[in-house]
Amino acid sequence: MTPSPGELEILQILWEHEPATVRFVHEKLCETKEVGYTTTLKQIQRMTEKEMVVRVSSGKVHEYKALIRESQVKKNLFGQLVDAVFKGSAMDLAIHALGQSRPSSAELAELEKWLEEQKKGDPS
Repeated sequence: MTPSPGELEILQILWEHEPATVRFVHEKLCETKEVGYTTTLKQIQRMTEKEMVVRVSSGKVHEYKALIRESQVKKNLFGQLVDAVFKGSAMDLAIHALGQSRPSSAELAELEKWLEEQKKGDPS
């Protein structure tokens, strides 16, 4: 399942703060863009129908939790991007991403560590 950009914004809030009320999600969305409360409510209701989120009731309070895992969404979106834009080459995507800005010393150290780990796993 691939969420729309609006659904992805809501899922990101829920992954970080679940369970959360519609009001909470709406307030978080409003930190970065203008959106009406009823728009947020309707989007969450549609996501519930699509089984992307589930409503959990605690008394009179209705909170929502994500049903789809962040790791699975990232994997799906990454695969789509690699296939559609980089002709299936994750290496081309990585080189392109690294060429977009100057990496920090910490990022370079992390990349070097990752490369060393990959070399250790290489049987050749």
